[in-house]
Amino acid sequence: MRQIVLDTETTGLEPKHGHRIIEIGCVEIVNRRKTDRHFHQYLNPDREIDDGAFNVHGISNEFLEDKPRFADIAQDFIDFIRGGELIIHNAPFDVGFINAELKQLGRKWGKTEDYCAVIDTLMMAREKHPGQKNNLDALCNRYEIDNSNRELHGALLDAQILLDVYLAMTGGQETLNFDATQEQQAADSGHAKIIDANRKPLRIIEPTAEELAAHEQYLERIKDESGGKCVWIDSGYE
Repeated sequence: MRQIVLDTETTGLEPKHGHRIIEIGCVEIVNRRKTDRHFHQYLNPDREIDDGAFNVHGISNEFLEDKPRFADIAQDFIDFIRGGELIIHNAPFDVGFINAELKQLGRKWGKTEDYCAVIDTLMMAREKHPGQKNNLDALCNRYEIDNSNRELHGALLDAQILLDVYLAMTGGQETLNFDATQEQQAADSGHAKIIDANRKPLRIIEPTAEELAAHEQYLERIKDESGGKCVWIDSGYE
């Protein structure tokens, strides 16, 4: 399963008012493990950045003067996300901006949804923690994820932080006694075990021929003692 954690920074809040993307950051996950692949690009928006937006991300017009336009990197970006599953915090915002950029390039480019599926972690967090703050900083506090380097917003940094948040939100095992109240309390308290996405793969130990033979004999003994009602044999679970 290939997933891409994505974040953007923009010149303002609304693409319908002519605001543009100025930074895209993407981090790849394959089978819930972070890979070495990422996509990161600053973009020249050909317009001024709103003061409010600058106060959030600190990216200046002067810094972006020599950066490529979205049209210059669109194909590389699409190739990176194609066939994956985008993970975005407040997905309508970022997807709305990406689709606006694609629209300016012409109808043949389509929309983000034509290339990949989209998961909104903000909606996921609201369902998991109703009535609580669910911005990225609040989720970092809840799941004990270090975001001390995040003095200002940055697309690649925020994507890397969201990766850890997403794995923490989706990595817990439900309790076997199906006590929903206790499960919710454990999640809300932030005592969720965070699994390192870069950990080494678990070692798989294959049984020997002798162990397999002993296992078959054991199942046959259970079958005899149960009057032929060994579900592992009858159901093919062995």
